[in-house]
Amino acid sequence: MPEIITCENLVKIYKIADMEVLALQGLDLTVQQGELMGIVGVSGSGKSTLMNVLGGLVRPSAGKVIVDGHDLLKLSDTAVNKYRREKVGFIWQQGARNLIPYLSALENVEMPMMLAGRGGKKTRQRAEALLDMVGLSERKHHYLPEMSGGEQQRVAIAVSLANEPAILLGDEPTGELDSITSQAVYDAFRTLNQELGVTILIVSHDPTVAKQVDRVMAIRDGKAASETVRRRRTNGEGEPETAVHEEEHFEELVVLDSVGRLQVPKNYRESLNIKNRVRMELVDDGLMIRPVSEEEQANFVTSAKKGAAIDDETAVHSWQKLRNKLKRK
Repeated sequence: MPEIITCENLVKIYKIADMEVLALQGLDLTVQQGELMGIVGVSGSGKSTLMNVLGGLVRPSAGKVIVDGHDLLKLSDTAVNKYRREKVGFIWQQGARNLIPYLSALENVEMPMMLAGRGGKKTRQRAEALLDMVGLSERKHHYLPEMSGGEQQRVAIAVSLANEPAILLGDEPTGELDSITSQAVYDAFRTLNQELGVTILIVSHDPTVAKQVDRVMAIRDGKAASETVRRRRTNGEGEPETAVHEEEHFEELVVLDSVGRLQVPKNYRESLNIKNRVRMELVDDGLMIRPVSEEEQANFVTSAKKGAAIDDETAVHSWQKLRNKLKRK
């Protein structure tokens, strides 16, 4: 499948008073068209900033970010507004933020199409089809106070798809829901992904989102840290009398950025007492990273300082010789 999202060395800096906060620090990301993907990370890791950049809500500071052929660093303000209206669907954590309370579910879904200048029978039919896909065809005439939190979020999903966006961005869409209701929302995402082929990215602080999507990228300190891919393994030989079962298998791989850097998780570093230096060596079947003892690290720093002092002394001595030579002339 072709790539619909490409981020290379993406940087976002927020200025707060006299301070600068580096939210994204050279993040790399590629998303294939039609993927159902999760973005996870702790609070402050940069995951929501990434979604805001992809959605055209904030401008990136540097790097490269292309979504469905649009270079978001080069778009004018008018073009960005058009991009948000036509290319991106948003779903927020708070259900009330997604919907107009005095409109029915059906009217909420119709509203984006009417604002885009579309109306009539086809608009009503599309709205009804989207509500049917999220399992709410029987609730289409109900209003916000008459629906549960999970139903509201499923209506919000239908609203976000009204204008046929290229990508759908969900920022903690199940953050305020219980596990059973959350599953219904994830099922709606899966159905729409399969039937419409829309690319969906879901931000979450919950690592179990991996069970609901095809791929998960973990962000740490504004960079891509690792990826988890869900795979299916089949057990049994397939004979008529033998039951064949499918089980899910999750494989996590560390992500290297464009210049080969990787992030070693904090718990690994603490477990091996790794500070700011390691030994790296090539072995027969891979790459070995070994911790350096505190004594070795201290000796290394001391030696480096001595070497720098010797270099400084040599430079001063050479300068003095040159100055004396010039004086004699």
